[in-house]
Amino acid sequence: MCPGSFDPITFGHLDIIERASSLFDEVVVAVLVNKTKKSLFTVGERISMIREVTTKYPNVVVDSWSGLLVDYCKKNSIPIIVKGLRAVTDFDYELQMSQINLQLQGVETLFMSTAPAHSFLSSSLVKEVASYGGDVSSYVPSVLLERLQQRLDLQQNS
Repeated sequence: MCPGSFDPITFGHLDIIERASSLFDEVVVAVLVNKTKKSLFTVGERISMIREVTTKYPNVVVDSWSGLLVDYCKKNSIPIIVKGLRAVTDFDYELQMSQINLQLQGVETLFMSTAPAHSFLSSSLVKEVASYGGDVSSYVPSVLLERLQQRLDLQQNS
């Protein structure tokens, strides 16, 4: 299980998904449904974009979840959550989450350090840079660039 908001999916996310897909028979990429968070793309749009950019990984399945991630894992017999870590600050938060997930449902967490080229990358940063007209082509797949810019333009004009 590789969970996240993926709003939008970045090369950092894809690095973790690709590496996880080489380790496991099946990897579920699960998009968080969070009604309290203002997302740029709908859950359906994010699922569609992730499916589009992960077609070369036949063992990757894309889904969504709401509620506790460990409940989704238990219901779907998923024993391991894979989390990418960019910095020590990620680890501080994710360690606490991994411990409670293990205690609640017995679900393990595997931490993967992000490739150095992506260690600074986040969806929030990509959206901010793109909203000011910055070039984010080295941060997100090319098939998403136009959609990202169109959505940001629409958001700024409304």
